[in-house]
Amino acid sequence: MTSVDQPARKNLRVLFITQWFEPEPAFKGIRFARALADAGHEVRVVTGFPNYPGGKLYPGYRITWRRRETIDGLNVDRLALWPSHDQSTLGRIANYLSFFVSVLLYCLRHMRRFDVAYVYHPPLTPGLAAALAGKVSGTPFVLDVQDLWPDSVAVSGMANTGMVRTLEKMCSFVYARAAIVVGQSKGIAKLIEQRGVPRAKIRHVYNWSNYVPVKSDDPGAPDKVLPAAITASFKGHFNIVYGGNLGQAQALDCLISAAIEARRTDPRIRLHLFGNGIARDELAEHAAHANGGVLLHGSVPRDVMDRVFEQADSLALHLRDDPLFRHTIPSKLQHYMSVGRPILAGIAGEGRAMLEQSGAARVFAPMDVAGARDAMLALAGLSEDETALMQQSSRTFYSQTLSFESAIAETLGIVEQAAGRAV
Repeated sequence: MTSVDQPARKNLRVLFITQWFEPEPAFKGIRFARALADAGHEVRVVTGFPNYPGGKLYPGYRITWRRRETIDGLNVDRLALWPSHDQSTLGRIANYLSFFVSVLLYCLRHMRRFDVAYVYHPPLTPGLAAALAGKVSGTPFVLDVQDLWPDSVAVSGMANTGMVRTLEKMCSFVYARAAIVVGQSKGIAKLIEQRGVPRAKIRHVYNWSNYVPVKSDDPGAPDKVLPAAITASFKGHFNIVYGGNLGQAQALDCLISAAIEARRTDPRIRLHLFGNGIARDELAEHAAHANGGVLLHGSVPRDVMDRVFEQADSLALHLRDDPLFRHTIPSKLQHYMSVGRPILAGIAGEGRAMLEQSGAARVFAPMDVAGARDAMLALAGLSEDETALMQQSSRTFYSQTLSFESAIAETLGIVEQAAGRAV
């Protein structure tokens, strides 16, 4: 747990609204909320019953209207929702709308007790609930835009033209009601401004990594944590590891095709895909033609995944070629840089520029199989000194530009500023 050295000047009652929270793989979860509390604020988390990413309710939970918990000293209220996370448009709508109704009812009753709400987006629906309830209570809120709607929904193929137009109107309403809108990149902040939001209430705060290194003498050292099957699959290979969602946006078939081609020159190369998602079956079928050069491992716990990352020779990320992704920075980028392994990246725009500036990656154009193949071969051919230099460049850039401490300091200022704004 990281504490904040300089507390905010004013203690506030903060309502943190997010559809996803631990034990789900939530980016802004316990660590983020705990940092706000460590700065002297009274924080209450409002979230759903854990079911992401599989869409199945986690063991030990059953859906009720509200369940109160205490996690790491934080008060957490879990609200009813419809568990779902698959290719079903109806299921996803039911998931988002059910949580929206729960949050709206909760906020209408309780929001006035708080000085400010901090709302994590996506989805947009909790922000809509805060905007509507805020009109009644007068409580200002910060909207943290991690994923731009309706653009990302349209890219996913889960919305028709009519739905996209409806979402555009909802976004405009929520942006107008928010005291401050935060984008996770400069590109997203610029797009938000282009949609009519005054520049004066737009901020950008880079994401950070939740990676926690393990000491070599720790009982949880890599050789004591990694399952034997994973350890065995790494031996004798140049291991390129991807860990995360196996979805359409990631377009990981490009990496599989590249690995198949790269192995014709360097048979040591092996691509490992960890995770689950709607594209898993399709990827598995493709990987079956790689003659052992591509392995799908399924999901593993977060701490184990970090130990896998530490043992990898290179860490891979890829996003399909879409204008939206040129303005976003996938959180995987920060995580990989904090681990400090050479990075193989098929991305464009702001994320690509950041990696090229860092000197920590071999970057190729999204969907470019030949470019990915050449990048794999280049990484596999690095000397020990070249590899060490990339590792150090990665960690240095992360600590100077993307650290948790700097992001929290910015966020605390934003929360305090928002709390003083009338809605």
